[in-house]
Order: sequence, then structure tokens, then C-alpha cells
Amino acid sequence: MNNIDLNARSAIVTGGADGIGQAITERFLASGASVLMWDISQKNLDKMLSANDVGDRLQGAMVDVTDPGQVATARDNALATFGKIDILVCNAGITGPAKKSWEYSFEEWRSVINLDLDAVFLCCQSVLQHMLGNGYGRIINIASIAGKEGNPNACAYSAAKAGVIGLTKSLAKETAEAGVLINCITPAAIRTAIFDQLTQEHVDYMLSRIPMGRLGKTAEAASLVAWLASEDCSFSTGGVFDLSGGRATY
Repeated sequence: MNNIDLNARSAIVTGGADGIGQAITERFLASGASVLMWDISQKNLDKMLSANDVGDRLQGAMVDVTDPGQVATARDNALATFGKIDILVCNAGITGPAKKSWEYSFEEWRSVINLDLDAVFLCCQSVLQHMLGNGYGRIINIASIAGKEGNPNACAYSAAKAGVIGLTKSLAKETAEAGVLINCITPAAIRTAIFDQLTQEHVDYMLSRIPMGRLGKTAEAASLVAWLASEDCSFSTGGVFDLSGGRATY
């Protein structure tokens, strides 16, 4: 593991107690940061807190990131706990059902858009004024290769992740001169619990599209996010960083 200096930095990771979020939390802790996990699962939060003996550098809070009131309260509690917010990683998300677009109910569509896009906007908005006031910040949004290419039988997920890419670019241009850098990553298939929501046919399709011929690892996503969260990332903002094993390199 290469050394990335996040000493004295304070981070929020949404969905930070499981999957890619868990790997990001652990990499941030290894790099010296203090981390507040926002997660919907108290069980996963408790598991992470018991597994990482780092004292008060790791905190957890149950937060529904689709609820503006809960996000605002959690942001205020984060500031009370750490005194500042240097890093935000918007990772929480769902894939939604695997079915043709004309088979989607509007409620299914809205549930995916709400968590995968609306919540990213809410979380970014909640910390931006604080970061702008401090003259420093790093925001990393977890998008997807589906947002670049569109995956069949995943219309809501693909649309939401495309929205995350567009939102990232827009916010980055608004903050480019303020010391706040905002980027996103676009993973292809990475083996996490989210795969439990997918059919094997869907998983096989995604794997067949990866030139490297394998799934990505959560640790690989965490490594890229850790660099984007550091001061070493100093001239990249509004970027879309590929993490797809060669599937889409643009």
C-alpha cells in the first residue's frame, strides 16, 4: 500500500460501513484521517466500530441521506465532533431492479434516483459552504461506468450515475478557484454486497465487458479515492476517473 497523507483531515463517507465505502473508510484511517461514517445500517456501523481500534478517529451515525433534515443535522454533528469537514465521499447507493425500462414502475425509478442522485446533491450542498469558508475541501462522488455507457436493464441506475457525473462537473466549475476540488470515479463491476441485488445474467454481462477479464476490488477503488482526497490531488477538478479494467477509458 502506497502512503497517502491524510493526517489531521476529517472525512465523511456515506455508506461508509460496507462494500466500497468500508474500503474507503479503512484506507482513510490507515492514511491518518478521522472518519465519520454515515450509513443506514446500525449493524454495519457497529461492526466497523468494533473492528477498527483507532479511538475517536472513527465515528458512525445512522443517516438517511435522502432526507434533507437528517443530512443537515448530521453535518452539524460532524462539525461539532471534528470541528471541520475536509473530505466528503458520496458513496451510498443502490442498483435498483434488473428489468427493461418499460417494466419499471415510477416508484422503482424514483427510489433509485432519490438515493443515487438526489442524495449526492444534498450531501454535497450540505458541506460546500463550510468548505468554501475554510478555503479547502475535497469531494469525491462514486459514479459508475453505467453513467458513461448505460447498462441494459438498469435504466434508473444508469441515468442517476450519468447525473452524478454531470453534477460533479458543474459543482467543480463553481468551486474551481476556491480550494475545493470535486471529482468522481466510474467503477465497472466491483464485487460487493450490492451484487446480491443483481441477476447472474447481469453480472456475467458486466464481466464480459471488462478487457482485464476480472472484477475490480474494493481496495482499488479506495486507493483512487484516497489520492483524490489528498493534497497531492491539486490540479484535478471536475474529473471523471476511470476504474473499469479498460472497459471505458474516457
